Amino acid sequence: MSSAARLFEVLRADMKAKGLTYRELAQRIDMSESSVKRMFGEQDMPLSRLAQVSEAVGTPFEDLLARAARSTPELARLTLEQERALVADPRLLLVAICCLSQWSVEQMLATYALTPAEAVAALARLDRLGLVELRPGNRYRLAVGRSFHWRREGPVIAFLRRHVVDEFFDAGFDGRGEALVTVHGQLSAAGAADLAQRVGQLAGAFVQRQRDDQRDPAAACDGYTLIVGLRSFELSAFTAMRRRSAQRTMPEGSSTEPRKR
Repeated sequence: MSSAARLFEVLRADMKAKGLTYRELAQRIDMSESSVKRMFGEQDMPLSRLAQVSEAVGTPFEDLLARAARSTPELARLTLEQERALVADPRLLLVAICCLSQWSVEQMLATYALTPAEAVAALARLDRLGLVELRPGNRYRLAVGRSFHWRREGPVIAFLRRHVVDEFFDAGFDGRGEALVTVHGQLSAAGAADLAQRVGQLAGAFVQRQRDDQRDPAAACDGYTLIVGLRSFELSAFTAMRRRSAQRTMPEGSSTEPRKR
């Protein structure tokens, strides 16, 4: 649900609680009943008109904004259609990644060849997708929680596999704050599940640290990417050297076939 939809949901709830009809509201704001119904149906009106409607309903505008914000569910992931929309538009995907990294609009404009109109248009689309809540002054609030992730078999992960993985690992990982660790070993199903859960916790720690650093105006921040993977895996060259009596037993859902890029 978009931020606009939540605002109108709060207004409708207050109107219902007070027994206020569209006709009565239309009379209070000097509009026709059909125009008010259309306004609520399209969920689109200038901020000044929204404030007028809120006052006419008897709901303080600040209270309307606060209640709508409190009703915001933390998004865990996008739909396939929403991810396809991001991948189809490189500028939209760029702004989405910047938002997930808590960049301000000013930082985006100073770093990338975006016009203010392009940045605002992208934020408006991300608001409709439910990724952010666009606010006055070209500000936004992330509508996703710490558990947000791209769909495992979705368009964004496919894009990252094609364009990011090789470039990401083509480095020495010897810079300040950089690390590359590869560990091999035998795990039980329970042990693998436990470590997979810890991987999720590590991702949550990354998100929390990012948000803490963004709140610190004295912190000099740079872009970092954390890629962590855990799976049942053996290099195909090693698998080819196995004895027939020692063929691998793959966990359900696993595959030794490389993905096509």
